[in-house]
Amino acid sequence: MSKYLLFLGLFLGLSLSTLAQDRQYIPDTVLINGDTLLMLGDSLLIEEPKKEIFWKTGGNYNLNIQQVTLSNWAAGGSSTFAMNSGLSLYANYKKENKVWDTQLNVNLGFNRQADRDFRTRKTNDNFQFVSNYGRELSEFFYLSTQLDARTQLLPGYKYSKPSGSEQEIRTKISDLLSPGYVQSSTGLNYRKTYKDKSKVSVILSPFTGRFTIVLDDSLSRAGAFGVVPGENVRAEAGMSLAASVAEVQLMKNVTWKSDLNLFSNYEVFGNMVVNFNSIIRMRVNKFISTRIETVIIYDESVFIQQDDGTSKQAIQLQNLINFGISLDF
Repeated sequence: MSKYLLFLGLFLGLSLSTLAQDRQYIPDTVLINGDTLLMLGDSLLIEEPKKEIFWKTGGNYNLNIQQVTLSNWAAGGSSTFAMNSGLSLYANYKKENKVWDTQLNVNLGFNRQADRDFRTRKTNDNFQFVSNYGRELSEFFYLSTQLDARTQLLPGYKYSKPSGSEQEIRTKISDLLSPGYVQSSTGLNYRKTYKDKSKVSVILSPFTGRFTIVLDDSLSRAGAFGVVPGENVRAEAGMSLAASVAEVQLMKNVTWKSDLNLFSNYEVFGNMVVNFNSIIRMRVNKFISTRIETVIIYDESVFIQQDDGTSKQAIQLQNLINFGISLDF
């Protein structure tokens, strides 16, 4: 009888030992100051929290080239070459109740035509830098300060033929920082990001300083772009409205972004400086896209030279349709 009891005891002991080994052990978990602590017996393992990302950076580069070569072509025409390129960079920062968004846009284009006196001519030249810093007041409203700087990179010319002359002449009408515009504003900023990732931002600023810069001596002496003849800077105080929309999905693979900047001088309140930019982007694939870019500018202090030799205030319009390489990074 004792043999049977001994055998039964050994059997039960082995069974319980096997069950204990097969049983999955789940360590205790403790949460302290946002850190997850795993209790393994007498040991304590600390699981590091996920690293927060405060900066988001990226950009886009696009290049479009067109070439036409003609030789003994019975239908007529002339050989041409055109190139347009653009670079867009952004760096956005967000931490707690502070935001800081910065964007740089540079565009440059040329056209070369064989049968012209001045064969190579500039077709596109824009430089824009915008930086906005804000502190959160409520969910969608911020107290923000924005810096907006605009100019061009290369000289700009007006081409014309004097009466009775076959020779074309060109007259310099602009250059780097001639003009240059720097606008600093402080005000209330409404900003919101929607579920489809589209963004809206509107800044109303009653405290805005605008500076028109003309560093070229010949243009300064002529009083170009509203500066006092002989001076290089014109300072204005007024109010401004800056609005922008970005990443708006018009349809599949078609996005739209634009920005509008309005400024009115307190000395002549009611006058208006208008800067409007719009880009519709139609993506074919990862590397190829079509861009429709529109720029509208109106400034009462800028007089545009006409073909008849006179100058007058006018709406400046630029429209580009580009198809070519587009790289996001």
